[in-house]
This record gives sequence, structure tokens and C-alpha cells, in this order.
Amino acid sequence: MPANISPLAQVDPTAELGANITVGPFCLVGPGVRIDEDTCLDSHVVLTGNTEIGRNNRFLPHCVIGGDPQDKSFEDSDTRVLIGNDNVFRAGVTVDRGAEKEDGTTRIGHRNLLMANSHVAHNCHVHDDVILVNGVLLGGHVHVHDRAIISGNSVVHHFSTIGTLAFVSGGCRVPHDIPPFMLAAGSDNPKLKTINRIGMQRAGMSKHLMGLILQAFKMHFRKLQKIQDVQRHFESELQGVLPLELTKWLSFITRQIQGHNLRSRDPAGGSQQQQSPAAGVAYDDRNEHNERQAA
Repeated sequence: MPANISPLAQVDPTAELGANITVGPFCLVGPGVRIDEDTCLDSHVVLTGNTEIGRNNRFLPHCVIGGDPQDKSFEDSDTRVLIGNDNVFRAGVTVDRGAEKEDGTTRIGHRNLLMANSHVAHNCHVHDDVILVNGVLLGGHVHVHDRAIISGNSVVHHFSTIGTLAFVSGGCRVPHDIPPFMLAAGSDNPKLKTINRIGMQRAGMSKHLMGLILQAFKMHFRKLQKIQDVQRHFESELQGVLPLELTKWLSFITRQIQGHNLRSRDPAGGSQQQQSPAAGVAYDDRNEHNERQAA
């Protein structure tokens, strides 16, 4: 089926549109934009710059995708946005193309939901099955790993990483990495409350695996044991065969400690390595009694 383009839309003749594309009224599709099949632009959507979009995506009114990065050093290079398949961009979402840093690309993976007025800045990488709730703001170079959820009106500092299946509660200012499988809450400086039990259950993780990660969390973030000692404990306890998810958690924490201000990818580099999170990522022990009951 050919593209269905409203006579009130403006589509540049050099734009490449796949089959069964819908371009609603008052949309603007700029030169060089590439859109794969079964994608829908409802109305008042702007796609510009070097933007490549996969299959079966939906853009609701007033999305602006591929605009220039909000970076004063930007020199109008042909940087880009890459978007995968099966994503939903609700009203007012903005995704900036990359600045002339790293590989000059802003990436959105597959099956993500970006709710109203959320913003993805230059050189971010939103992986797969991520939810950005209304008003979430990602600074430049932020990475959000698979199945993470960032709740409404939260802001994430540039170069921070949100780990796999992490959950950030609403209204948080996130100045550093959030480890995988963790639940973080607190407005000015989010505290790690416990594991993201609901998210892990929905992902099909076993009670045994969840228990191991909860134990590792308590050893490092509550008892303040060094991450190397935590790893040695599990290597001994599990006879050297650690589950992939636990290995990912330990590796994430190790890189985070080595990073600048607990951001593992911050190019400022690690000014002072921290052996415990006491001076950085805070924790909250108010749920300990409930966790004992649930264990």
C-alpha cells in the first residue's frame, strides 16, 4: 500500500517513505528523512535532519524528531537520529540529533514508550522496552538500558546510565548512574530503596535470582562491603558460576565506582575511586522489615 499523505502535509521530495505510511495534516518531513513501512504521523509532527525511522512507529501531535542538538559547540554537521521499530512517541516528545561527539548519533531502540513532553537530548541511547513517563528529561549522552522505567518529571544528568530493569520514581533529579534491577526514589537525590521486585517478576526472573541480587544489594549498599568482597562472596558461594544478571549488576557497580561522580561514562574521568557508596549513591533502609517478611 502506498503512503497516505495529507494534502495539508509538507513532505520533501528527497525523503524516503516506505509502504503504508500515514502522514497527517500539518506534518513536516524534511530532506533526507527515511521512514520504514507501517509508520504513522498523526498531525503536526516534524521530522527533520538526518533521521532514520524503522517500522511500525507512531508519532502523536507536536513531536519534533531530529532537531539540532542543544549544544553550543554544535557546528551544523550531518549528525543523525536512529529509531528502531514499534515505538510510540506521545504528544510533544522531542528527540535531538547527535552533537559532534562520540559517533554523532542519538539512538532509540525498539518497543519504547515515550510519553507526553518527554525529551531525549543529543547522543542519548534509549535501548529497548523502555518507558519514559510524561515530562522526563534526559540530558546529553544518557543511556537507558532495556526495560527501565523513568517516572514523570524526572531529570537525568548528562552521561548518566540507567541500568536494565531499573525503576526511577516520579520527580527525581538523577545526578548519577542507577544500577540495574534497583528501585530509586527521592526528589533531589534518589535513594536506592530495594530491588525492583515487580519489574523483575514481570521479566520472568526467578525468586532465587531475585534473592541473590537483593542479597548483593544489602551487602554493598547497607552493610557497605566493598564490591570486590561482594563478588568474592558469591564466587565462593556459587562455586564460581554466577548468574548473568548478578554478574551484570556487579560489573555495573564496579564501573560506576571508577567513574566521575558515580557516572561510569563521564569523560571527566574518575577523580577519586570510592570503595563504598556511602559518599555517593544513597540507600534507604525503611523497607528492610518488609523485605524480610517478603523473603
